[in-house]
Parts: sequence; structure tokens; C-alpha cells
Amino acid sequence: MRTAYSVETVRAAERDLMARLPEGTLMQRAAAGLAAACADLLARGHGRVYGSRVVLLVGSGDNGGDALYAGARLARRGAGVTAVLLAPEHTHAAGLEALRRAGGRTVGITDADADADAGGGARADTDAVAAVRRADLVVDGIVGIGGRGGLRPAAVPLAEAAERSGAAVVAVDLPSGVDADTGEVRGTAVRADLTVTFGTHKPGLLVDPAREYAGSVRLVDIGLDLTAGSADPVLEALQHADVARLLPVPGAESDKYRRGVVGIAAGSARYPGAAVLAVAGALRGGAGAVRYVGPAAQDVIARFPETLVSDRGPKHAGRVQAWVAGPGAGDDAGPVAEALAADVPVLIDADGLRLADASAVRARSAPTLLTPHAGEAAALLGVEREEVEGGRLAAARELAGRYGATVLLKGSTTLVVGPGDGDKGGKGGKGGKGGKGHGTAVRVNPTGTSWLATAGSGDVLSGLAGSLLAAGLPARDAGGVAAYLHGLAGRYAANGAPVGAHDVAAAIPAAWRDVTRG
Repeated sequence: MRTAYSVETVRAAERDLMARLPEGTLMQRAAAGLAAACADLLARGHGRVYGSRVVLLVGSGDNGGDALYAGARLARRGAGVTAVLLAPEHTHAAGLEALRRAGGRTVGITDADADADAGGGARADTDAVAAVRRADLVVDGIVGIGGRGGLRPAAVPLAEAAERSGAAVVAVDLPSGVDADTGEVRGTAVRADLTVTFGTHKPGLLVDPAREYAGSVRLVDIGLDLTAGSADPVLEALQHADVARLLPVPGAESDKYRRGVVGIAAGSARYPGAAVLAVAGALRGGAGAVRYVGPAAQDVIARFPETLVSDRGPKHAGRVQAWVAGPGAGDDAGPVAEALAADVPVLIDADGLRLADASAVRARSAPTLLTPHAGEAAALLGVEREEVEGGRLAAARELAGRYGATVLLKGSTTLVVGPGDGDKGGKGGKGGKGGKGHGTAVRVNPTGTSWLATAGSGDVLSGLAGSLLAAGLPARDAGGVAAYLHGLAGRYAANGAPVGAHDVAAAIPAAWRDVTRG
């Protein structure tokens, strides 16, 4: 399990460790890991460290100190290192002395630097911006994990020059200008090719939009003990072994009913394909049988003859252990309401999110899993889509709290959130009526591909997650495991080329086998 902790928790662990170590030891550990990562990057790109041009963007405080000490190590290996000091009067003094002793040089910034890359007509480069443009490697040590909001004006032209320079950009702990706790990016931020983070992942490294700015992430162990305190991780990302432990496996005495029956209330005259795709996902999700109700029965049977069909609606369809309601439902609210009235886990997707009565969802005693994309989440919250996409973590938590349900917010980084999950540094609730999760951390899905942004992909995911619910997984686990398998299946199906939703469904067994092979 990959975990991420809040800034507050990380700071507390750092203070505890520093109190037990000689002064400066923690920073030296971080600098050693940072320098090693930079050297690896230079060796891959230029064949060697010696003779390479390295520019450090140095802000105030310890983040800048990490960059300076790492720069000193690179300078001792023959790199030409220049430190751009954004706050000379607050620069880490010992780190600066170490860099100068190793042969590094420094430049400051002037008022002209703030305009030098702003596109205001032809200008001579200042020393700072010119150094960035000539660099082979730029190290972003401007702002640490406590930063809020975008970059300050003086740093913007340097970040923009770095992005256009062709140099590899390495961020110290996280890219400057992104929010470590939320993953939000409010203003200009550094775009890194590699982020070297210390002690633990930060939430912003795992959640878009900030994740996109981080590039690849390399975790350096500096000795933090994050299990000693009372705080839980804020985020967690399942790995193969975690998913394998959660997948349902039939026993010797299993039959189709003991394995679970999932009901699919989906499709309409206009959208029969949604029913077919939801059933396709459900048949590959571990349940013993799939029971379909709706107007697309002939389409479903033609494609999947093993499906049990009924035209009587969820209330009279027969025994199920979970319902999936809403994909392609159009404007028919009846099946959604009947599914919500059942005392079994229910997944609501697509049109069902619009049709479901919020008070009926909140009043349920059985688990409910909502699976909106950003646009659907925005409609439910009464905000613009851009607000959800810019603050995915906050939006998912708000939606889960309002509905008293587990929420799977689909997107470039899919999140699974139960009521209270991940609040206040991981000290929130335990999943509420959304299901008995295995902790309070928000789940962030690490798998997937941009090729999954295709019509019907979400219907496949809904069927898959509903099948896992019927097989007995709690809502939080069903959502997390389904997103993981769905993302893997998308990668296998696409393999670098456009893909249809039916291809994704067909690739789920391969993803399942990959996970269980270990």
C-alpha cells in the first residue's frame, strides 16, 4: 500500500526525528537522496555528471537548503552549479556556504527578472533567466510543503524559462506552487520531470491537477516514523498485493448464489448499449450471476446469453446481493428508486445520479456507492465542473458527506471516499453507511490510461464494481478494486492505441490474472 500523509503529520514526525539526531542530519539525508536522483538523471540524459550545467532555484528555508546541499554534492562531482537566490536575505546559510566551498556560484534576481520571460517584447536575458535557459538540469527548491497558492511573481519567469528550456526539471519534495495537502494548483507552478520526495508521499503528488506537475516521483527514506503518532494517512493507493487480497475467490462449496448475484437496472430505448456494457463489466467482476432488468433485455441476451433477465423492475426481479442502477436510464426514475429501497448495497451511476432522491440515499442503512465523473459531481454539488477538477479531493469529500455515501469520483485520478474519510489529517470516520472500510484514508487509484476517456467506459466500471459489491466487498473496497482492475484493463486493451469500452471489459480477466499472479 502506498500512503500519503498530511503536511501537519509530516512536520510533527520531522520535529520528533530532528530532536533525536545531530543538527543538520535530516537535511543531509534529504540532500544525499536528491543529489543521487539528479546524478542518475544527468547520467541518463548526458552520459555523466561532470561538465553538466545545473541551476538551483533556491527559496528561503529548508527546501532551499536541501537544494543547496545537493548542489554542493553535484559540484564536487564536476558539475557547474549556479544557484539562483530568490530571497538572498533568507537563504539557508550553511547550505549556501557548502555550495560555495564546492565551487558553485550564485546569482540573485532583480526587478527585471520578473519581466524577462513575460513576453513583453524583446528583452535581454537577465543572469538568472539566462542561466536557466542554458541549464541541463534545473532543481526546484523554491517553496516547500508548507507553501500555499501559486508561485510568487519573482519566481514565475524562472519556472516558465525552465519549462521551455529543454532541461530536466527536478522538484524538491514537491513542485513549487502546488498544494501538498489537496493537490490543488492555484496559479503558476513548476512543472517537473521528476519529484524527489522525502519520508512519505504527499497527497498532492497522487492527486490531479498537482500530480500532473510532479512527473515521476522518487521516494527517499530519511528515517521518518509516521506510525508512531495517532494520525492515519490521508491518502492510500492500492498495489497489486492489496488488490489480490481483496478479490473474491470461490471456494469448493460455492455456487452461483453463494458467490453473489448482482442486479443491473440500466439502459433505455435510446441507450441500450449502456445496459450491455454494464452487464459486460458485471460478468467479469466475481459475482456468480448477473440479473438484468430494463428495456434492453433483448440486446443483453443477444450479447450475453448467461444473463438472467426480467421485465418486472428491481422490486420484483428476484434475489440479488447488490444493485447497479442508472447507466443509460434516460429519464426513468422508477428503477433507481426501487433499487434504493432495497436493503442491499446499491451503486448509482450516470443518469441515476440525477434521478436519485438525495434524502432516500441519506436514509439508507445498506451501503451506497456513487460513481460520478467531474461533470456529474459538479451538478450534484451545484458548482462548475472546473471547480471539481481543480479541487478533486475536496469535491469528493463534500459529496460523500452530503449523501452519507461512498463516492468514487472518476477522472484522471480516480478517488474513492467514504463519509469523513481523510478529514483533518486522517482522523475522520470509518466509512459510515458507505461501507466498513479498512481505514479512513481516501483511496486514490494508481492505474489507468487516458484512452479510457471513451464512451461506455464508465458503464463497464459500474458493472464491475457492482459485481464486487454483490460478492461481499464493502463499498470502499469494491470501488477501489474495481477502479484498479478497470485501469489495468484499459492499459491492456489500449496498448497505446484507441480503444472501445467493450475492449476494456474483455481485458478485465487479463488484469485479474495479472494481479493474482503477484
